[in-house]
Amino acid sequence: MLKYMCIVAALMQSISFTQAEAPAYIKQCRRDDPKLVDCFSASLEHLKPYLASGIPEIELPSVEPFKMDTLALQLTEGPQGYKITLKNMEAFGASNFEVKSLKLGENGGEPFKARIFMPKLKIEANYTSAGVLLIIPASGGGDFHAVFNGVTADLTGKTSARGKYLHVDSLSIVLDVDKVTMSISRAFNNNRILLEATNLFLRDNSQIVLEAMQAQLQKKLANEFGKLANQLLKNVPIDQFYEN
Repeated sequence: MLKYMCIVAALMQSISFTQAEAPAYIKQCRRDDPKLVDCFSASLEHLKPYLASGIPEIELPSVEPFKMDTLALQLTEGPQGYKITLKNMEAFGASNFEVKSLKLGENGGEPFKARIFMPKLKIEANYTSAGVLLIIPASGGGDFHAVFNGVTADLTGKTSARGKYLHVDSLSIVLDVDKVTMSISRAFNNNRILLEATNLFLRDNSQIVLEAMQAQLQKKLANEFGKLANQLLKNVPIDQFYEN
């Protein structure tokens, strides 16, 4: 009887240990699942509320807002060309995504590809400007606001196994935005003429401004997303992503 009870206790401990291995934010998949890629896509979507709130136990910060540092934009040419610098950028809406497609590399080192759709990204930042805008000297600073509607992000990256953990070695992002609106506030000591001139420029040229910021924005997003992914992956062994 004692031997039987010891076996039962060992089994219960084993079950408890196995369950503890898979944290709540991980949706496990079966290795032999013929629709394994679909399961991985569902696992990514399972992460959304955890990305929104953050995961303190693995020191993963919330992506709401998603924080970036600085973008420097040259919007018009010439010695008095209009320049904008955006600092302390915060993007809202990054956790509200849908996985449209996912393709995994068949062999180690081959790139993976994913297409992610976000209905809306709202960006807030501190902004400074220098130069001439619409024949008006427009040097100053204030608050920058942008709304990106219909954001498609194409991700390409490479991973490698480091011991029992997976690591994202490289990641690139290409953004496509259906519609963008931009404006500023609390600028130029609330000089109405400069404020209206700048907002007129941003309203009529928001797509041009987006194109000017796109390369830097994509690079910064890829860098920050890569950090977030690796912060998660270094805390979850590869085997924990599978049920068996």
